[in-house]
Amino acid sequence: MVIIGLVFAGIAALIHVYIFFLESIAWTGERSRATFGLASKEEAELTKSLAFNQGFYNLFLALGVLAGIVVLAVASSPVATAVGATLVFVGAGSMAAAGVVLLLSSPSKAGAALKQLVPPLLGVLALALGLSL
Repeated sequence: MVIIGLVFAGIAALIHVYIFFLESIAWTGERSRATFGLASKEEAELTKSLAFNQGFYNLFLALGVLAGIVVLAVASSPVATAVGATLVFVGAGSMAAAGVVLLLSSPSKAGAALKQLVPPLLGVLALALGLSL
């Protein structure tokens, strides 16, 4: 179960790296505007600095999860296992919580919210189960 949890957490991290790209690098492009429901390039330009900052939040969560996966993969002591698991739980748990916030605050974005919250939630649940066995 630990490996399944880490796979789902890794998928969540990759999704959040992609979200970083869309928000911080490609915000005014057609793909980002379509993904985030921005009607025009002008609208994207007005929100560019906010999206840039938000993108880095997503990147930092992803990097925390990826660091936790690496630490868990090479863990040779209970302390290293605890550190790796903590990084994965905090990062993936934050991703899932942000997905819940999006779902509750913007029900019309349920598809995006579920893409953001299901993989990390499955990762957290499987990792917790695997570590408890």
